Amino acid sequence: MKSKEPLKSTKGRRDKMGERYKIDDVAKESGLTKRTIRYYEEIGVLPPPERTEGGTRLYARMHIERLKQIINARDVLGFSLQEIIDFVAIREELIQHGDAYRKAEEADQKREKLLEAGQMVDKQLQMIDYKLEKMKEFRKEIEQLKKRVNVALDQMNT
Repeated sequence: MKSKEPLKSTKGRRDKMGERYKIDDVAKESGLTKRTIRYYEEIGVLPPPERTEGGTRLYARMHIERLKQIINARDVLGFSLQEIIDFVAIREELIQHGDAYRKAEEADQKREKLLEAGQMVDKQLQMIDYKLEKMKEFRKEIEQLKKRVNVALDQMNT
């Protein structure tokens, strides 16, 4: 997706990640409705953005990237909303562990953070593997149905 130009209405406000975006721009770039974006904020899947004095939401690039992860978890992996919440929570923990790892000075502390991060990644992989296994099972059911249809067609032709 193309990156957005800075919005004039943000009056040059910037964060570490770059420009600020209004909800209309976030909706266009993510392909989600404004209502869905607000709902994701409400349930805690998307952290609340900063607001102007007038209450306008000002999103950062991080929000857009998070929404892309949510969309992938939903569309590609077929995650339910609860699974998305869990998956994103693990990702947040990984980010925090990465920060703690970088700040740690002793090798033992760094090792501990890496071991914890590895466990979190394993949880995410387990979630993905579970979905893949369910998809394989579903595919087998559909293949069996296809075989039955083909057998019935063959019987009709003889």
